Amino acid sequence: MAKIVLGIGSSHGPMLVTETDIWDARVPFDKVVRHAWRNGSYSFDELVTARKDENLGRMVSKQVWDEQQVRCQSSIEKLADAFADAKIDVAVVIGNDQMEIFDERLIPAFAVHYGETITNYEFSDERMAAVPVGVAPAIPGYIPKGGAEYPGHPELARHIIRQVMDDNFDVAAMNGMPKPETPHAWGFIFRRIMRDNPVPTVMVTVNAFYPPNQPSVRRCYDLGKSIVKAIESWRSDARVALIASGGLTHFVVDEGIDRTFLDALRNKDIDAVEALGEGVFQDGTSELKNWVPVAGAMAEVGLEPDVLDYVPCYRSEAGTGNAMGFVCWR
Repeated sequence: MAKIVLGIGSSHGPMLVTETDIWDARVPFDKVVRHAWRNGSYSFDELVTARKDENLGRMVSKQVWDEQQVRCQSSIEKLADAFADAKIDVAVVIGNDQMEIFDERLIPAFAVHYGETITNYEFSDERMAAVPVGVAPAIPGYIPKGGAEYPGHPELARHIIRQVMDDNFDVAAMNGMPKPETPHAWGFIFRRIMRDNPVPTVMVTVNAFYPPNQPSVRRCYDLGKSIVKAIESWRSDARVALIASGGLTHFVVDEGIDRTFLDALRNKDIDAVEALGEGVFQDGTSELKNWVPVAGAMAEVGLEPDVLDYVPCYRSEAGTGNAMGFVCWR
């Protein structure tokens, strides 16, 4: 039977694929929108006031950002080395879409791609013009020049679909991509963790971001256990990796939430994650739910987490930014 030999969790945000000179490019946008933080909704100025005692301004400098980027890139390379060393035959990558291939007309809570090919074509000029301020420079970090096509794994994907359906997960099934680009959650993994040479991959989508059908923490955890059942009952000698893409807290960094989450991974304590409350898992912080299925799977198979680094990357005194986490289960 197939064997799960590796687990990976990696952040994927634009700060990881852009120069630190433009890490503050999104701050003007931060100042005009409201932000989810600690079960509430805050303006930029309200966050500055609420967090003034943290003295976050000390974290907003080119020197700090350069040091943080070195740490982040080192961890990414370590994860890529671990992936290469594990001689993986097929990967199951769990991520979320941010209106890249789905939109409000149809957002599945869970979806599994079972097609032969995963397309990751470059944006049209029209599509690029619609990219939010500060995001355009990051696009090459997710889509290679000239675009790419990556191998899916229909056999394993169909087996996963059947198993999770048997376990009462009514997943959407995708034989092709709704749009010709790969959402950045997967594009980052293909480009950086697999170093532009992807193994056949099953994409599993979690609707972490968008109400009203965001799955709960417990539901995501149980999905991971169901995926383990599928892989371990698949008649193959394949070596399989499970990879989570996204997180940690953003667009408001909350080191307390992140450390609770990472401690829960170490202790295999899903109850501690649930105890945070569903209200915490909003905006980018919701991407922690991409990690939860992998955590559930790793607890089932007995692989132990190694937290390579945790780097809270602030871009403003309000605490906006992206906390970066890098974990390997072996």
